[in-house]
Amino acid sequence: MHASQSSLKKGETLIDTAMTLNAMRADGIVIRHASSGAVQLISDKVDCPVLNAGDGTHEHPTQALLDALTIQRRKGEIAGLTITICGDVLHSRVARSNIICLTTLGAQVRVVSPPALMPAGIEEFGVTTFTDFNTALDGSDVVMMLRLQNERMQGDFIPSPREYFHLYGLDERRLALAKPDALIMHPGPMNRGVEIASNVADMAGRSAITEQVEMGVAVRMACLDILTRKARAVEGWA
Repeated sequence: MHASQSSLKKGETLIDTAMTLNAMRADGIVIRHASSGAVQLISDKVDCPVLNAGDGTHEHPTQALLDALTIQRRKGEIAGLTITICGDVLHSRVARSNIICLTTLGAQVRVVSPPALMPAGIEEFGVTTFTDFNTALDGSDVVMMLRLQNERMQGDFIPSPREYFHLYGLDERRLALAKPDALIMHPGPMNRGVEIASNVADMAGRSAITEQVEMGVAVRMACLDILTRKARAVEGWA
């Protein structure tokens, strides 16, 4: 159900919505919400599994799982890889979930962004921070670009899209600073010519962007399968 057409728009609180969803006795609920922590709040109020499809600037767990699966399929073991995440780290729920997932799996994660888009205290997550993209790329096995989250920015965080690409955009010249077989990733949607050049995004053999989309279907099917097994078993059709 779309939030703009739901009772939330009519003044119902998030807790009221959770209670209503619970009364529907769903086997599972998938939620994407603009507020960080909203999914946790709903999950505390319902009896069925809740799948976080992205909450504000907090987390996007299934994106991290599909990214890890994509890397594993292309590179084998994730442990020991150097993975550079570049872009709007401050507003990116994808970055947070990937940092947690990839460091847990043993990767060395680097994050690079303009100073204004680097979250305070992010080093506590076990990452190495950079403001110079060229330096961060040295020796990288995977380069993961992030979209500028313009809709979440309050104020001017970058001088202009053109200047941003000049300093933090991934083009062929910059890609050459990473390892010769470095994997190119982007969670989408892409701003071509802002965070990534088109010829890099479409580079055969190196870009895994469309494979990320494919793995997203598989990962989310798996999550729904695992989370609803108990309900299906109770109903006698699993």
